[in-house]
Formats: sequence, structure tokens, C-alpha cells
Amino acid sequence: MASTAKQPLAGPDRRLVVGCGYLGERVARRWAAAGSQVVATTRRDARADALKMLGLEPAVVDVTASDPGWERLLDRGGVPAAVFWGVGFDRTAGTTHHDVHVHGLRRLLDALAAARGSAPPPRVILSSSTGVWGDAGGDIVTEATPPCPAREAGRVLLEAESVLATHPAGPGTALRFAGLYGPGRLPRIADLEAGRPIAADPDSWLNLIHVDDAAAVVSAVADAPSVGGLYVVSDGRPIRRREWYGRIAALTGSPEPRWDPTAARERGADKRVDPARLVADLGFRPVHPDALAAVAVLLDRPV
Repeated sequence: MASTAKQPLAGPDRRLVVGCGYLGERVARRWAAAGSQVVATTRRDARADALKMLGLEPAVVDVTASDPGWERLLDRGGVPAAVFWGVGFDRTAGTTHHDVHVHGLRRLLDALAAARGSAPPPRVILSSSTGVWGDAGGDIVTEATPPCPAREAGRVLLEAESVLATHPAGPGTALRFAGLYGPGRLPRIADLEAGRPIAADPDSWLNLIHVDDAAAVVSAVADAPSVGGLYVVSDGRPIRRREWYGRIAALTGSPEPRWDPTAARERGADKRVDPARLVADLGFRPVHPDALAAVAVLLDRPV
């Protein structure tokens, strides 16, 4: 009797980006430029039209729905070789972090496991955050440092990491990204320009990664012959918040930064993340290793 086990329907050049936002779009475009067929999901029809113009295959998917349509998508195009979960949290959507990153991720993994049958699982990459460590009092943290999230988002991402690590479609790789910055995104710049206080300790440490370097890490993890289950992703050069925001203020002609240190332990957790494992395993070297120099380029000012 012939086997009825499902087999993958697509070649190794098909990839899926779930959540094609600030980082996800860059991952999708990078994969497409390398010759992959890339399915890019979004919740909005207008955004789907824009993704199609970029040469991507858009799919309108609500990951929090009881039936997001993963089975139909996989039946139509086959099981992708690589998946990047880069879904952001939309506070206006009426859902919780748990709905998105735990229930939503699990539904996708269930569909992938069912669709692939006995074939090897795709490489699933989860966008997580260094926020899972909370406040470390300025200490250095690595993948071996026990997480201690202080906020809901960090606790949920930690649970999502566990879902990926233990699911039959996994174990996958979780990437704990430091703060993303890049074109069109400089956190707190509006507060600086308006002279509003920044809710942080000015002498606490800030960890950053340029969005293009972050996308390069996702691609490296997807393409490497073998990878670990967890990586810290940063440029490896923590800087004091005083330096970062002072630099932006000077470049934009804004008032000197004002500070509200009463919120420092809640919003401005103090730690220095070390991406040494990423460097050792994948040879990662950021194109933008100096955030203070990179921000001057972004703002088109002399370095």
C-alpha cells in the first residue's frame, strides 16, 4: 500500500515571513534578492498590495484568528524551507501579547508539522527580545544568563521561545534582538525634539542593532548548515543612554535630553548584552558596529 504521509510540496527556495513590518520586510527583500520565493504575511489588504510591488508573494493573515488559514496557504504553496516569525504587537488590534506570540505561533507550528509529514522540519526563526532579561544592574548578560523579565511582553516572548524549542516543528532558533534602529526609526526622537523627559536613567546601558544588520543575522541563521537554539543579537557595543540621546539631540538641534529616572528600572533596564556566541557560531560582523556614527549617517550629518 502506498504511503499516505504528506510530503513537502516546494523546493528549498521557498520561504515565509510572518509579519512583514520594519524588520520582516527587510528579511523578505533580502531573501527575494537572493532568489528565494518569499511569502510575506500582513493583516491589511493595502499592505499586501505594497508587498506585491516589492516582488513578494503577499498573504493576508491574522495570526490571532482561530483559523488563520495556514493549512490552505501550505497546501497551495508547500512547506517553506525557512520561516521568520517577526510579528509585531498592535495595541489597537484588541489582542494580547499572548494571543499573538504564543497562541499565534503555536497554530503556525501545528500547521507546519502537519503539512511536512515525515520530512525534516523547516528552519523556524523567532524574533524575541533582550527584554527577557529585565534589569541586570549593568551586568553583562549572555544566552546562559537566566532570564528575569519584568514586563508582560518579555514574559510572553520567553514562553514563545519555549513553545518553539519543544514543538515537533522546532526546535528552531530564537533571536533576542537588542533595540532596533535604522532609517525612519530612531526611538524617542520625538520626545527629544519636543523637550519631553526620557523615562530612563541616563547612565544606564543601551544595547542596539541596526535593522539591516538584524536582517543579515536572520538570513545567516536561515542559511547556516547548523545553528544553535538561541542567540543574542546586538552590535556588541553597549553605550550609555546619555551618549545616545545626547548625540541625537545634538544632531537634530534639539534641547539637551531631560530625564525621568523614576521609570528607569521599568522602562530603561540596565544591562550589557554580549553577542559572542553569534560571532563564534556564524562569524557575524555588523556592517554598522558603531551606533553613534551610524545615527549621524541616518540623519545626514557629519560623523
